[in-house]
Amino acid sequence: MTFDDRAIDWLADLLADAARAEIMPRFRRLGEGDIRQKTSAADLVTEADVNAERLITARLRERYPAAMIVGEEACSDNPALLGGLGDAELAFVIDPVDGTFNFASGVPLFGVMLGVVVNGETVAGIIHDPVGKDWLVGAKGAGSHIRHAHGSLEKVRVAAPAPISEMTGSVSWQYLKEPERSRLARNHTKALSQFAYRCAAHEYRLLASGYAHFVVYNKLMPWDHLAGVLIHQEAGGHAARVDGSAYLPSHVDGGLLVAPDKQSWNELRRELWAD
Repeated sequence: MTFDDRAIDWLADLLADAARAEIMPRFRRLGEGDIRQKTSAADLVTEADVNAERLITARLRERYPAAMIVGEEACSDNPALLGGLGDAELAFVIDPVDGTFNFASGVPLFGVMLGVVVNGETVAGIIHDPVGKDWLVGAKGAGSHIRHAHGSLEKVRVAAPAPISEMTGSVSWQYLKEPERSRLARNHTKALSQFAYRCAAHEYRLLASGYAHFVVYNKLMPWDHLAGVLIHQEAGGHAARVDGSAYLPSHVDGGLLVAPDKQSWNELRRELWAD
């Protein structure tokens, strides 16, 4: 069983189909019973998440019957589904609505994300914007592009390296424990400015397109990061876990620092974690 990167267009269209059929008809139209809490008031699931994932999963099973399929909502119900992702011959990792809190709040910053893993390595990533109706697509060794609705491709590139005082970035300190939480929140002020979209799909788009410099994440669920990290790396960037080790599909902890290049990564690691 092999993955041909010519299937990326098919996968991109699949995400758009799910958005048209299950996500956008519910945007700003969710009923009282269509939104549920998972772990907290900030961790939500909607009928759009559930139904979009079902559609994407069903289509993937038709085309790739032997592949492992890891969906965020399926894993929420059965965490054991994550096991074996790092060794799978072929796996698809789905975030049906990344930025669910925004979606449920009527804020148009959400996306559909898909990562493709072959023998433990991420080889392709797709982020679809259902509102803008375009895609951010990356493939191993082929660079990253925005695929516009009219069909043209626009190559993207990460921001040029800069001193931390001239960088724009995001630090998800809310998921950290003390004293690291306060340390990163304080040191984030060394940067020029900050952003916080509550949506990894759009944050990775901002980074890969060169409009921001860095992000720090603590929570590493594969549906949130595999596609984005691959796209960012193919756009010329550098990402690693906080200890400097490579980020792999099997990782769910260890934190993640994403930067324009390795030198910037080292500076950010030193400055953001300084006492």
